[in-house]
Amino acid sequence: MKRIVSIILAAVMLCSTALVFTACGGSSSEKKELHMATNAFFEPYEYYKDKEIIGIDAEIAKAICDKLGYELVIDDMDFDAIITSVTSGKADFGMAGMTVTDERKKSVDFTDTYTTSTQVIIVPEKNSKVSKTDDLEKASIGVQLGTTGDIFVSDYKDAKIERFKKGADAVLALTKGKVDAVVIDKQPAEKFVKANEGIKILEEPFAEEEYAICLKKGSELTEKINGALKELKDDGTVQKIIDKYIGD
Repeated sequence: MKRIVSIILAAVMLCSTALVFTACGGSSSEKKELHMATNAFFEPYEYYKDKEIIGIDAEIAKAICDKLGYELVIDDMDFDAIITSVTSGKADFGMAGMTVTDERKKSVDFTDTYTTSTQVIIVPEKNSKVSKTDDLEKASIGVQLGTTGDIFVSDYKDAKIERFKKGADAVLALTKGKVDAVVIDKQPAEKFVKANEGIKILEEPFAEEEYAICLKKGSELTEKINGALKELKDDGTVQKIIDKYIGD
């Protein structure tokens, strides 16, 4: 009888310990995750290397999750699906070299800015129909669907806008003479120009912009991520990550 009572008491204590451990988030089966929606074809911000998504956004997101005690899970998708994924709750946040715009603010909240970038124009090195920004008004322009480049050039009523799922596809169309120019962010533009002969970036910038993380409106994570992001900016982590992929 004493042995039976001892076994029962031991079982109760074990269950109680397990419940407390799980409630405190210590159980491996209850490990907390944050899902990041991105489009992993935007080097150097997010791209594949040996089947792994790496880049500026991926490393900053990992550093944020480490500070907050979460495991980062990156979900790759089309760029124009990111905000929908965030607003529907399928992803906890979106990070894809995403520019803060008034239009996007209608659908999502943004964190503080973590870096800035410039929209530039890529054109053929020879016989280019576009030599300055104003020439875009009557040109055939390639853009990645849903990006700020897409949003900005949509104001050109006389231009022919060709929208592509990937920035690389827009650049490929340019090299084949199917579009006159491509409008895209500076850092990936530099990668594309380096990888493809016969194209260049115009010296005149097209637009200046700020990158931030988007979250579902009213998300309690916004304040937490802002806190972690501030610490990572203050201690130099964010700049070190950016320098690793872009340099000065």
